[in-house]
Parts: sequence; C-alpha cells; structure tokens
Amino acid sequence: MDDASSYSFPVRHKNFSVQIKESKVDIVICSYDDQFLVIATELGTMGTIMHARKEEGMLNTPTFNVSAIFGKRDEPMLLACARQLIEHISNSGSSKPLTLSLGLKDHSMEILKGIVSAVIENRLW
Repeated sequence: MDDASSYSFPVRHKNFSVQIKESKVDIVICSYDDQFLVIATELGTMGTIMHARKEEGMLNTPTFNVSAIFGKRDEPMLLACARQLIEHISNSGSSKPLTLSLGLKDHSMEILKGIVSAVIENRLW
C-alpha cells in the first residue's frame, strides 16, 4: 500500500492505493467540518455516489439512512458498504454523515470488504 497523504491541502485527507484480488483500488478519504468523503475507484471515475447518515430518534438504538444519489440504485452490496462505514463512524463517536463514491468494475463482496477494511484502517474519524 503506497501512502501519499498530504496535509498541505486545506482539508484533512489521506490518499492511498490497495491491491484487492487482481485490482488496484485508489482511495481518498477527506474529513470536512460537516461530513466525511470517501472515494474508492479502480476505474478513475466517481461511479456510484451514496449518502449515509445516522438518525437518532426517541429509541436508544440509532438507525442509519443510506441512499444512492447518483449512479446504480439496484446494487444492494454498494449500499451495504456505505452502511458498514457509517456504522463504524458512528460507533467511533462522530455524528458526521458520509458521502461515499465507488467507481468499481467488480461489486463482489470480497472487493467491498477490502475497501471497508482499508478505509477503517486509514480512517480520519
């Protein structure tokens, strides 16, 4: 995994690549004041863009809302990936929402698990 993080940019971010199966996936994680942005691509494009947030009601257990705002809306594995990340963000104590962009050729569970693991390992929350 090569790490090209730079803190000279006004937004805290990490930029790195991981090898999952036979694919090189480039990942960028940005921490803005009001949200997190994660981009994972093997195509060099934004791909499907999703928004995930924690909703707290009167019950003690939080609920999570994940929606596709651009791209493939019929891929439950992509939504599951966003949900796993927002749950981890929430369990780490942050209440910021997540915007997740996945530009992938392969939407298999192995690729998505690898992305979730790499993002959590390099998290900015």
